[in-house]
Amino acid sequence: MTLVARTAPPRISVPLLAAVAAFATLAAGLYLRRVVGEPLGLPYAPLVGNWAPQADPLLAVSIACFAAAVVAAPRILRLPGPAFALAMFALTVLLRLALAAGSGGVEQWTAVFEPGSFEGPNEYLPALGALDFGAGFFVDRFAELVPSLPVHAAGHPPGLLLTMYALGVDDPGEMAALTIGVGALSGPLAYLLARTVLDERRARVAALLLALAPGALLFGATSADAVYLTLGLLAAVPLAGRSTASKAAGALLLAVGSFFAWSLLAVGAWAAILALRRDGAKAAITLAALCGAALVAFYALLHAATGFDPVGTIRATEEVYRAGIASTRPYWFWLLGSPTAFLLVLGLPLSWLAVKALAAKETLAIAIFAVIAVAAVAGFTKAETERIWLFLAPFVCLAAAAATDEDTPLRPLLAALAAQALLYELAFDTVW
Repeated sequence: MTLVARTAPPRISVPLLAAVAAFATLAAGLYLRRVVGEPLGLPYAPLVGNWAPQADPLLAVSIACFAAAVVAAPRILRLPGPAFALAMFALTVLLRLALAAGSGGVEQWTAVFEPGSFEGPNEYLPALGALDFGAGFFVDRFAELVPSLPVHAAGHPPGLLLTMYALGVDDPGEMAALTIGVGALSGPLAYLLARTVLDERRARVAALLLALAPGALLFGATSADAVYLTLGLLAAVPLAGRSTASKAAGALLLAVGSFFAWSLLAVGAWAAILALRRDGAKAAITLAALCGAALVAFYALLHAATGFDPVGTIRATEEVYRAGIASTRPYWFWLLGSPTAFLLVLGLPLSWLAVKALAAKETLAIAIFAVIAVAAVAGFTKAETERIWLFLAPFVCLAAAAATDEDTPLRPLLAALAAQALLYELAFDTVW
């Protein structure tokens, strides 16, 4: 009698399937928009960028900066904790500025905020005129003012405009400095968050991934969404803690952050899923209750003190959004198009690792992909997610880092991210 060994059926590669689905969505969008003429809402759907190759002599400096960062990465990884956090801030500033300058010179750092630029009239600086009667009137009547504001200001609560008003930020250079400076704080904050949920080495890898993630580099220096990314991390760090005091502090910071961007409430959802998977249902319910209570208390006090109407503001913002370009973006396409664009542009290698972690049922991957799935299904954000979902980038990096180990080749991984960032910046005009 001959025994025939049974071979196990081949395992399906989840990252490979995800990559095939992503590139199929990309190909379908380009075909439908560029060949068929289907009105998907962007010229190169699902990507927000337009094909517009250009380079500046400073490209040589950009390449040198990225090469130096990749070569020095293992040494940076071994720095003492405080020095590593400081290095993450410096590296974030350096690479974001270098990338932007490589395609259009140093003018790129302020170009999007210039009144005469393509996007300038839609940005925050033109909205400052609404504060001519003072901050009190502006906050009290914000819901009524929303339809008259530029699209980016209309799409968010008044937190950033009030900050600009208080700091006296009223020209493109000052706005760029605010965006770049606050946005770069995401480097050390991502490290602090990663230390809470990962071992020390993976925490440092996660911070390096964020520093070289193409999506964070492309939109981090010239988009106000970089500020929202930092605010999201400020809340996420204590929310990921295990003590009630830490979670309560995180809930309060989340409520304050939502005054800048409603979307940051998704950070609370991420933290609740993390708590559920890590500590059980009771911990998740407690965290959700703390976030809910802090949110209600914050806006109740704000309404009592200033007259700010959060419900009216949300309704007004939704009306502006529905009446805008989103009406030309079909839900059926952007259901997959939005997460596809976000993950592809954020970084092919790190998205691959994050999906690999999801296939292995890693908690950090489950948490962020659940948030992304809900955001896509809700359909409130259709397109431009490379920028609008930028605040989710650190959490994808955490999931990607969870899939690494000491044998993961760090330099090739970071070099691939650097190459993608440079190629995309040189080939596409992303406005930001």
